[in-house]
Amino acid sequence: MLMRDQIKAAVEAVLFVRASRVGKDELVEILDIPLLELKEILQEMILEYNNNVRGGLQIIELDGGYMLCTRPAYSDILSRMEKPLRKRLSAAALDTLAIVAYRQPITRAEIEQIRGVKSDRIVNTLMEKGLIEEVGHKAVLGKPVLYATTEEFLKVFGLTGLKELPDLEES
Repeated sequence: MLMRDQIKAAVEAVLFVRASRVGKDELVEILDIPLLELKEILQEMILEYNNNVRGGLQIIELDGGYMLCTRPAYSDILSRMEKPLRKRLSAAALDTLAIVAYRQPITRAEIEQIRGVKSDRIVNTLMEKGLIEEVGHKAVLGKPVLYATTEEFLKVFGLTGLKELPDLEES
């Protein structure tokens, strides 16, 4: 049986190696500890990381899992490491992304109906950037592809889940 400090070290190692979200169930399986104990340990770790003002890392809860990542305060410094490959999103891409975020799962035709223009290129760009993905097919004639936002979308916009999206203002 692992001691608490060993479990913390193991969690840290798993999150570091994965470099993306690790679900609670997967951590329970990997570490062979009860879910309640895992949750307690991760809450302790989150507090420890948040209280370590000298540290450049944090553990965040993300869509039913956890992720080890850098603190936002160091984003300017980290951006100097390499030129970002991704350019900023155009207004049309942000519009499309918002439509997908709030209406998901949604088909390309439904996006185009809302936007009033063809959206093939924008949908493909958002997929290339990993912000949206295909999540199935709508059960209608032609079975069009359904799109939804990704874990990368949550990371880019600093959200732990879709419930954190701001409320839509009706006009």
